[in-house]
Amino acid sequence: MTVRLPAAERRVQLLDAALTVFAADGFQTATMEAVATEAGVTKPVLYQHFSSKRELFLELLRSVGTGLTEAVGAATATAGSGQDMVIDGFAAYFDFVADHPDEFRLLFGEGVRTDPEFARAVAEVEGLLADFIAALIDIEHLASDERLMLARGILGLAEATGRHWIARGASGDVDALARRVADLAWLGLRGRRP
Repeated sequence: MTVRLPAAERRVQLLDAALTVFAADGFQTATMEAVATEAGVTKPVLYQHFSSKRELFLELLRSVGTGLTEAVGAATATAGSGQDMVIDGFAAYFDFVADHPDEFRLLFGEGVRTDPEFARAVAEVEGLLADFIAALIDIEHLASDERLMLARGILGLAEATGRHWIARGASGDVDALARRVADLAWLGLRGRRP
């Protein structure tokens, strides 16, 4: 018998179960039945909240993306300087990678980019992060589109570093990794000065 939960709590429970299933099996192999079983509910309960596996996966991508962007935003909100914002932002990003490797792989894994709808959902997350980074770039006379292009490069640096770090077993000091990448990015964010 399924325990009755308020709709918002049930949705969170279903997303958590879906994360477990999709992280283990991938989108193509995962089934709604497996998600329902993982959540301890019947398939009709799952379908009351998500009409399809695709809808569930998209919601999961958005949820994970929101978690990442909120973590970076919260970490940088109280920084005392631009450099502190960069350091704190990378620290939050890599803490997310360390604490939520399944979510990171789900959001930035290779498979998600092959589906146009999933790729758009990931691009929305990347766009929010890139806008945030672009505001930190302190290079005189740089047009906003150039600022955004450089921000995408910094975001690519974080994503590629996160993927490589996970592939190597996510070992080592997360804070040291974040600091090294932040130092590299900070020099670039300040531009070349006489």
